[in-house]
Amino acid sequence: MAISPGRDAAFSSQKSALSESPRTKKFPLTEEELFYMNCRAAYLTVFKSSLENIISKEQLYLALQHAGRNPSQKTINKYWTPQTAKLNFDDFCIILRKEKPTSKSELLKSFKQLDVNDDGSILHTDLYKLLTKRGEKMTREEVNAIISLADVNADGKFDYIKFCKLYMTTIEQCLKTTVEKLEVDSKLKRQQFGSHTEGSPERDPSPVPKPSPRIIRKTDQETFSNKGDTRSSLMATTRKFKTSVSFTIIMGVNSNRNSKLTEPNSIKEWQCVQSKGCFFLEEDGEIISHQYRMQIAQRSMVYLTIKPLNLSQVEGKPSPWLSVDTALYILKENESQANLQLMCFTELRNREVFGWTGELGPGIYWLIPSTTGCRLKKEIKPITEEAQLVYRDETGELSLTKEFRSTLLDIFEVIDLDGNGLLSLEEYNFFELRTSGEKCDEDAWAVCRDNFDTKKNELTRQGFMDLNLMEANDREGDPRDLWVTLHSMGYNKALELTEACPFIIDIYADKCKPRIKAVHMEACSGQLEKAICKSVLNKGDARVMDGYENIIVHTYKRDTWITSVIENKSDNKVIIHINNELSKNCVNNRGLNIFAVEVASKSTMVCQHVMPLNERQEWIYHCVYSLVS
Repeated sequence: MAISPGRDAAFSSQKSALSESPRTKKFPLTEEELFYMNCRAAYLTVFKSSLENIISKEQLYLALQHAGRNPSQKTINKYWTPQTAKLNFDDFCIILRKEKPTSKSELLKSFKQLDVNDDGSILHTDLYKLLTKRGEKMTREEVNAIISLADVNADGKFDYIKFCKLYMTTIEQCLKTTVEKLEVDSKLKRQQFGSHTEGSPERDPSPVPKPSPRIIRKTDQETFSNKGDTRSSLMATTRKFKTSVSFTIIMGVNSNRNSKLTEPNSIKEWQCVQSKGCFFLEEDGEIISHQYRMQIAQRSMVYLTIKPLNLSQVEGKPSPWLSVDTALYILKENESQANLQLMCFTELRNREVFGWTGELGPGIYWLIPSTTGCRLKKEIKPITEEAQLVYRDETGELSLTKEFRSTLLDIFEVIDLDGNGLLSLEEYNFFELRTSGEKCDEDAWAVCRDNFDTKKNELTRQGFMDLNLMEANDREGDPRDLWVTLHSMGYNKALELTEACPFIIDIYADKCKPRIKAVHMEACSGQLEKAICKSVLNKGDARVMDGYENIIVHTYKRDTWITSVIENKSDNKVIIHINNELSKNCVNNRGLNIFAVEVASKSTMVCQHVMPLNERQEWIYHCVYSLVS
């Protein structure tokens, strides 16, 4: 059932805003489409994807509030019973159909019952009695916080007309902003917690109006009146946060002078190995990459570097992956693969190269590449013209276009991990797993070797080209399967590499020749998340939430980015609200100025990475972390 225009003032404001957008001028959205966009925008301010489930009352409340609702505890309990384990996005949409938001007129009518003088205000003494004696009783401090709101209090009276206007404006603006951003970027599903999508790398993300604050404690709607949830609205102004802690770091243009990466003097005499790899951006915004095992035969001084791989570039076109930050975490394997010890990471920098120099003992090490995600993000700009991949010559034979051949040569360079100009079965299988999800077995590889150019049982560049041409011929020139491969490798319809970052790792050792082998292609999480958390806890600035000594925010400043980690030592999960609105010349990996994260009990999590938009200018990191009540 579609929602009628008159039912929801906030919803109507969205409709008005959307009707002015270029898309809706050509293709007007139906009421049902607008309602769905409203649901989805609200859901994606709380969850990474609409495929995620609501698994707690707190998450349900937060999502409903971002949708412009302010439900009572009674309402929450109606949808989250003792038998409820989870709710999905469809369930959320059903709830929004049933629970219309409190309108301004309903809110005013509820307050008006307490306005004995009919002058648009309520005496503080009356308000105090009501809020501390009836329903879910508020504390003296909470009532004082309401009474101290300068915009809606004067001469011992609470101006409820101004309060209702302020409250409704906040909700409407929040909904309007989330839907507008969703309209601009239909792939907003990749975002985690928050209410606005990332800005482009060329400009600072615009601030987003603060959403209505989350409240866990609620009261039944009949406390004031059956017409509106007035008490919930009042409590929202005071139970927003329990405590906050803030960080301000000013980073100059030349902030990396003191930690510049330099090669060891005798490095020309050291033994070297090299391997390539790639960061790939998934549809949901997650980043995956190759991971490696390294063997050191004897104690040696080691010099490791990682940097973006410089491929052939079209003249005049920027190569976005070359500005992507890279890092390498080195973990030692102790007895088993599951027991890894963080040894070091590449924190020194020389332009795009990040490196580390130090001594490593004999043993097996895991090398886990990392990128913050600040500059490797889903592409927003639309591609107006699709590149041609194949054509038929004068004889009717199918051929690859010059542009596609150049792209395939670049892909070959990326998947040729050892750089020997040939593809082994192992190297080819990383490519196959990425593009098709399946491996090529020995029998299939033998057929490949019999039909395409190989050398020493490895596929040559020409063989790789012919393999793709055969695929095009199998589809009689239909390029759809070829585009699946290209998109999987990070290319857009214009054959630009925008959603991947190939990199190269160099390892030097003075006493022995290191050995390195790519063993996985996995999400940059798990062991990497643990490694980042540990490095930040070891080296970062720690601040305890006032009054909550078990909630600690750790911030680690590096030359080109800042990482924050939240540590929750308590027995309960917590929700932390993060506000970056006062930061200048900054971009973070979430693409959000305001968002919230849920931290499980007895755990740590990476909250955000922040980098300068323009490294040639000063950048200011100012972040407020607040514990949501």
